[in-house]
Amino acid sequence: MSEMSYAAASTGGGLTSIGTPTMWAVTIAGVIALLALDFLVTRKPHEVSMREALGWSAFYVALPLAFAVWIWWDFGSQQGLEYLTGYLVEKSLSVDNLFVFMLLLAAFAVPGALAQRVLLFGITGALVLRAIFIALGAAALQTLDFAFLIFSIILILTAIKLLRDALSGHEQEVDISKMRSVRLLRRIMPVTNEYHGTKMVIRLDGKRTLTPLALVVVAVFATDIVFAVDSVPAVYGITEDPYLVFATNAFALLGLRALYFVLHAALSRLVHLSYGLAVILAFIGVKLGLHWAHGIWAGVPEIPTLVSLGVIVGVLTIVTITSLRATRNVEPGPTEVVKERL
Repeated sequence: MSEMSYAAASTGGGLTSIGTPTMWAVTIAGVIALLALDFLVTRKPHEVSMREALGWSAFYVALPLAFAVWIWWDFGSQQGLEYLTGYLVEKSLSVDNLFVFMLLLAAFAVPGALAQRVLLFGITGALVLRAIFIALGAAALQTLDFAFLIFSIILILTAIKLLRDALSGHEQEVDISKMRSVRLLRRIMPVTNEYHGTKMVIRLDGKRTLTPLALVVVAVFATDIVFAVDSVPAVYGITEDPYLVFATNAFALLGLRALYFVLHAALSRLVHLSYGLAVILAFIGVKLGLHWAHGIWAGVPEIPTLVSLGVIVGVLTIVTITSLRATRNVEPGPTEVVKERL
């Protein structure tokens, strides 16, 4: 391990971070460069082949794993373990994002050639929103003694809602005509009925007019807000380092465009994923609650990161196996619908 291992810098309060200004600058520049590359790849709308999707997916799996090796080597096993666990949590929650993206693409009848451009806008919006929530979360943790308790309550309530929706047993549909963001946009500007390539605004009869692509992008941005509220407290339950929180979110989101096309057929078979996510969020919520209580009463036990990793891997493995067994005789298709949470 190098001499710079875990020379943690204070964030100005009770938090410490491995992220130096240089590391932050390089990481943010790298994320922007990868997004620019994705926009360059999708500049000409085209149907995504499985070969192309698998290639990009392999790249976006290898990249965060290589980053994990570097974190582990330079900063120690604890930071490496926190990063890997946080990344796994964020990747799991990102698959839930894909469910909603899949439903919105179907509801807006997005042409296959434009699907990856819509996904890329959604990923960009999610990154920006999560960066804002990460900064707000770090500020809360530095100034509020009970911030961990608030995060704990948010996650437990989210887990209860997910479990209740999963147990309800009835399909829930995304009705785009009832989405507040879409209704507001339609009041402001007229909307065409047809897509016009990658254009979101065109001039029709002398008036600036929105295309359906603009509506679906706004709808995706609106759902990004909801997922950011759930996601950021979850990863803060694994690590208090804002740099690692940002890195896990960035790496989990960057590969979603390609992963969507790899998993599109399989997504509908993960019928028990909501149960698994509910368990994971509840577990992390309890972990945060214990961490808050430990700061007040030293005798309260805390849950180690290694135990958290084991629980998360175990839950995801179980729900994947049970989902595949439950749907082994079911034709592929969007059998699970995610409720609009706005």
